[in-house]
Amino acid sequence: MSTPRIAFIGGGNMAASLIGGLRARGTPADAICASDPGEEQRRKIGTEHGIQAFARNADALAGADVVVLAVKPQVMQTVCRDLAQHLGEAPLIVSIAAGIGCDSLQHWLGPQPRAIVRCMPNTPSLLGQGASGLYANARVSAEQKAQAEQLLSAVGLALWLDDEQLIDAVTAVSGSGPAYFFLLIEAMTAAGEQLGLPREIAARLTLQTALGAARMACESDVEAAELRRRVTSPNGTTEAAIKTFQAGGFEALVQQALNAAAQRSAELAQTKEPS
Repeated sequence: MSTPRIAFIGGGNMAASLIGGLRARGTPADAICASDPGEEQRRKIGTEHGIQAFARNADALAGADVVVLAVKPQVMQTVCRDLAQHLGEAPLIVSIAAGIGCDSLQHWLGPQPRAIVRCMPNTPSLLGQGASGLYANARVSAEQKAQAEQLLSAVGLALWLDDEQLIDAVTAVSGSGPAYFFLLIEAMTAAGEQLGLPREIAARLTLQTALGAARMACESDVEAAELRRRVTSPNGTTEAAIKTFQAGGFEALVQQALNAAAQRSAELAQTKEPS
């Protein structure tokens, strides 16, 4: 597959992480460009990655095979309506904006049917450790799906969905997921401090434990439940903690939390219907 020319509309943190991932994987600088209204952001992204950065979105679109919409959801409608008059024949549109469906993007981009991929990356993408769910509308070709997957896999895991509504579930699991682990890290650090550890030691032990556990789960050929069982000795310290978690309804609480996140994601999408 030949290297597509990729235009990023918006040059914020997520766009910069995707560009950095592509460059690290060998995508040439002249195959990537970006646009952003902020002069300082344009200078930063251009200098760091060796790409062209434009003030006008229309300038970035020239000859683009893939157009990545990396602007905030609240300005997406305005940006898309402006882009509509400048888009070429058949570029792939990739949106990383939360809560905006393919139908809305199509409506705002004008009457010509568009190949659109909607995806939900998460903040660890900034470190190349992201997790993304992707959905393609019916006009996306096999080659364009490969282009979108190459783009998102440059910063981590990229998995395809057959149903756009499942983006809400992805939002609940991985989109918002890093915050759940941060909350657990906060709570474990505070508990360690309450048990008498200096805060710095409690924090460092917690962080390294989180990192180690995640690596074990990722690199193991068994499920997390089995890994848990292997480190939970009968009548031991781990079992005492696990039983306390479960007595407090831990699993049910996690389910409720993710349901709330998915529901809120769906509600936000409804507020951004085409107008």
